[in-house]
Amino acid sequence: MENGTEVREFILLSLTNDRRQQHVLFLVFLLLYMACLLGNGVIMAIVLAEPGLHTPMYFFLSNLSCLDICLCTVTVPNLLNNFLMQHKSISFMGCLTQLQFFHFLASSEAILLGVMAYDRYIAICNPLRYSVIMSARVCLSLAVSTWTTGFFHALMHTIMTSRLWFCGPNIVLHFFCDIKPLLKLSCSSTALNRTLLNVVTGFIALAPFFITLISYLYIISFVFFKFRTWQSHWKAFSTCVSHLTVVTLYLFSAMLNYMLASAGDSSEREMVISMLYTVVTPVLNPLIYTLRNKEVKLSLRKMVSRKLLC
Repeated sequence: MENGTEVREFILLSLTNDRRQQHVLFLVFLLLYMACLLGNGVIMAIVLAEPGLHTPMYFFLSNLSCLDICLCTVTVPNLLNNFLMQHKSISFMGCLTQLQFFHFLASSEAILLGVMAYDRYIAICNPLRYSVIMSARVCLSLAVSTWTTGFFHALMHTIMTSRLWFCGPNIVLHFFCDIKPLLKLSCSSTALNRTLLNVVTGFIALAPFFITLISYLYIISFVFFKFRTWQSHWKAFSTCVSHLTVVTLYLFSAMLNYMLASAGDSSEREMVISMLYTVVTPVLNPLIYTLRNKEVKLSLRKMVSRKLLC
């Protein structure tokens, strides 16, 4: 990639410049990262180990857990390192690599949330044909398409960013290499980059949002016309509450940062919003799905019991 770049490294911002606060934040984010690895790792292990969870819903949930582990790993270890280091630098190629993997995983997760909403729609509104429509082949195709789309979406942004000319300054107003802060540092035209960010990335965020919205509108109308008791309504909705919570946290925060933000937005605001979908959501997902899901809790108890007996 020929880019004529003069800047060979970037300086990333820390969440604070106070050394004491940095040490405290290091411990906080280390615990959050460990919670992310443990919680999502447990979900993946349960889904793999329990034959009763070998269904489309839990197949997609295990994909979500894998994405969360990887997404957290792209940003948090580097953030932890910067809490301890005086010189918070990252090479130009390292910055592009982080940008590639972050948008690959983040966009894949957004698409997967839309796929999971469609899965819930089929399961509730068309239960007799659910196993036929959401066959193993279809589920695998949807998962592969999700990861592939995310990869090429990120690759587009990485290639376009690599062709920009950076002549200084080199201070990225963020705690990781993201597109918007890098565009602010470019000495060349970023019109095409911003158009792609608004149009393509906007579509990546909005498509799953509208798929989720339409799916749940169908689910709500189906449940209210099909079932007459509140107990039946709650039983049907209880399988969807976890997914709706995750969609609200993840997609809304991402759209707020990439679609609704203006050029004059502060770096502090962008970093706080970014925390929601890079750290908070991956940590909360296992809690959201396990606390509201009887099947997962039962499988977890079985798994723990077997380990204790061994």
